[in-house]
Amino acid sequence: MAERTKLWIAEAMKRLLVKKPLEKIFVTEICREAGIERPTFYYHFQDKYDLMAWIFCRRTLQTDVLSASSAADAMNSMRQDYIFFKRAYEDNSQSPMWAYMHEYFVKRYTDLAREKAGTEPDTQTRFSIRLYCYGTLGMTREWLLNDNITPAQTVVEMMFRSMPEHLRELYFGSV
Repeated sequence: MAERTKLWIAEAMKRLLVKKPLEKIFVTEICREAGIERPTFYYHFQDKYDLMAWIFCRRTLQTDVLSASSAADAMNSMRQDYIFFKRAYEDNSQSPMWAYMHEYFVKRYTDLAREKAGTEPDTQTRFSIRLYCYGTLGMTREWLLNDNITPAQTVVEMMFRSMPEHLRELYFGSV
């Protein structure tokens, strides 16, 4: 039941995002659009940014970030949900979604590095992960908003080739 309510609220948010940017949407509007009371919203989410993060995480958890085909599928699905991701990338509020997305991917890649190496990543590895995630997030934004020609698979392959060599060795073995 809780999952269904969250999905209902998320769909209401997506409908509102078609009409206006995130910073102009208020929780009251989300509740009205979803046909729920404010306490119901706050039972499930801290604020509209928490809701946006939930929508984002729900979609990206199924992506294997070390698989070119899985990452390309995820990027193609971003195009299918263009308005949500456009609004997320445009958000420059107190809690910008791009910053949340960056931290999310840094954590995923750091966890993978820890798993692959069997130890905590060193300072250089942590720096490289942050830099790589920042770059790929920026290039994904650029691709989504400005490039209607390059296939997602090509973009992902270029991102993987741009990964620092020591990260490629860690994640994929010898390069």
